[in-house]
Amino acid sequence: MRGAGSAIFVATLLLIVGTVNTIYGIGAVANSAFWVDGTQYVFGNVNTWGWATLVIGAIQLVAGLSLLAGGTFGRVIGIAAASLGAIVSLLAIGGTSPFWALGAFAICIICIHGLVVLGEPLED
Repeated sequence: MRGAGSAIFVATLLLIVGTVNTIYGIGAVANSAFWVDGTQYVFGNVNTWGWATLVIGAIQLVAGLSLLAGGTFGRVIGIAAASLGAIVSLLAIGGTSPFWALGAFAICIICIHGLVVLGEPLED
């Protein structure tokens, strides 16, 4: 399959960002005072964003594993998960970890690009 290397690269990126988002989400839900006490986000507090990050991280992990399996489902879910991850990362820039939010946003944009152009024919 043309673009298999790109699919593996994007799946690896999704697995990395999904794992870190899941860990950050669990940390924020379990002990939201651990990060920064009293931090306010656009919609809610650290606990709310912990749940959002945890759910997005789980979706990104499923997308990465499905993409490694080689199905079209992985590509569609990967685009959706990376898009949601990018939106959540942009909304979380003013929160507890702004540099991770910017890094996660950049990784999500790279994933979206890699999945959208996956399998496109080369220009002659």
